[in-house]
Amino acid sequence: MTDSSTPGDAWRLPLLESVADAEKHFLAGRRNRGADLESAVRLFLEFLRGFEELDIQGPCVTVFGSARFPEDHAHYDTARRLGRALAEAGYTVMTGGGPGIMEAANRGAREGGGQSIGCNIRLPKEQQPNPYLDRFVEFEHFFVRKVMLVKYSSAFVVMPGGFGTLDEAFEVITLVQTGKLERFPVVAMGGEYWQDLQDFIRNTLLPAGTIDRQDVDFICRAENVPQAMDFIRGAGE
Repeated sequence: MTDSSTPGDAWRLPLLESVADAEKHFLAGRRNRGADLESAVRLFLEFLRGFEELDIQGPCVTVFGSARFPEDHAHYDTARRLGRALAEAGYTVMTGGGPGIMEAANRGAREGGGQSIGCNIRLPKEQQPNPYLDRFVEFEHFFVRKVMLVKYSSAFVVMPGGFGTLDEAFEVITLVQTGKLERFPVVAMGGEYWQDLQDFIRNTLLPAGTIDRQDVDFICRAENVPQAMDFIRGAGE
């Protein structure tokens, strides 16, 4: 009998059979070598699936932000307008694929006629992909998902968010600082939300010598969508 499955189907099968807390088991501590090798294979297959399904053509911007802001919040509205402006300027908009800021940016991209992509994550409390995605991939491992959110983009917008948003933002900044990533703009939006963080960088990290003077400028503060778009467009000139 002829096997009609595609390579993509073959990569997908082990992931569908895997347990929801695969990352928890992987990070639980010392295990036998066989268990770690099995996890390594799953990780490799998850990377392959991401590369297969996220073959993005043209410029892309990743928007980070909290899943907790409702539709009537000012930050949601800003992210929605940003997503639309990016789409109208010819950018693909990529997010973590969930609700809140992520949904808003994807929604704006859809309304602007652009491509809207999400990299969702499986969580103990189910995070459903938002309804404004043209394409999405669901990942088991946070670090694989973060690679995908960074790999295809030439600019990053950080909207208000919690630990996950900060983790994503500082991952990008660290990659730029260490020369692992081109110096793409990291644009912080949300007004005063970021003021204390900026003060901490300037008034604590810099005087302590844990960063250099030029590192202070890795984050660009944008007060509105047009200003954010200026930073993003400037990176491509």
